[in-house]
Amino acid sequence: MVAMQLHWDIFCRVVDNYGDVGVCWRLARQLAAEHGKRVRLWVDDLNSLQPLCPAIDVSLARQACLGVEILHWTETAAIDRVGEVIIEAFACELPAPYLAAMTQTAPRPCWINLEYLTAESWAEGCHGLASPHPSLPLVKYFFFPGFSAATGGLLREKYWLARLAEEVVLPDLHNGLDISLFCYDTAPVGNLLDLLAESSSEIRLHVAPGKPLAAVTTHLGPGVQWQRGKLSVLPFDFLPQDDYDRLLWRCDINFVRGEDSFVRAQWAGKPFVWQIYPQEEAAHLVKLEAFLARYSGGRNTPAANAAVNLARAWNSEGDLRQAWGDFLAARPEIATYNQLWASRLAENRNLAESLVKFCVTKV
Repeated sequence: MVAMQLHWDIFCRVVDNYGDVGVCWRLARQLAAEHGKRVRLWVDDLNSLQPLCPAIDVSLARQACLGVEILHWTETAAIDRVGEVIIEAFACELPAPYLAAMTQTAPRPCWINLEYLTAESWAEGCHGLASPHPSLPLVKYFFFPGFSAATGGLLREKYWLARLAEEVVLPDLHNGLDISLFCYDTAPVGNLLDLLAESSSEIRLHVAPGKPLAAVTTHLGPGVQWQRGKLSVLPFDFLPQDDYDRLLWRCDINFVRGEDSFVRAQWAGKPFVWQIYPQEEAAHLVKLEAFLARYSGGRNTPAANAAVNLARAWNSEGDLRQAWGDFLAARPEIATYNQLWASRLAENRNLAESLVKFCVTKV
């Protein structure tokens, strides 16, 4: 049973509302559903998990949902056992009592530091590297999600392709556009709204709660819904992950942010615009350019340039008006390419499968 590494513990400290916990919750569900693992998800903020999994009770210290045991990670949380695989998500630092318990376990558990997603080439060289603990007889392995076979891949369920074929909505060029908006408060939302309001055809903008809706309200004033010319602005309540995936599938263009929604927009195969998490000294723009270079693959076509330029403008590095116009003009070609891009990414092993196979070799 030890060789099967049946028991997995995932530790998640919430940093940005839903990004970190969104990745961890999706990974935990997949490990349980597709790989038969007994997964415990340790989360320090259940209020951030609850919108993603409405069935949980934020007042409970321990509960189960969709095959995953969920524990509220507090300073006084009891450590009754350690997993055979421990995932320390995004360098969140394991609690000292848990680390101590790991040293008393034989054989030693497989300890993974799951890193943030990046397209930078250096991640391929660092993927899988071992890091001995400076004072304890433990080894931690750095595991990088990514866009190539030299990394751990991206989160993708086995049923993704079948569900996409069944549920994706093909664009209706005569019925206007459906656009989803999920962004940080630094996005030029007001400028986008003004551009959309100038449209000569119907646009339905589906706005996520939180920062996106706050930005819309700041620009358009208080309201429940807004109409500006042929633009309808339609807020939606927070959606569980599977329902959000369906929103991405049925929209014609998706504005996404961070990591989880960014990956899901790529699997949707629709035109998307990514806002990367802002970092000090504009360090995030290096990461943005690394992805754009990998995504465009050196293509110098109007569609490739339009997609790249809009991503830069949305991250405050260009002329949004020009970029939006070019993007709309090239949208059919961008949609076709993004379907091909998703198919290419799917040739790589998915992140959950990569983790399972990697950890087996570390027994």
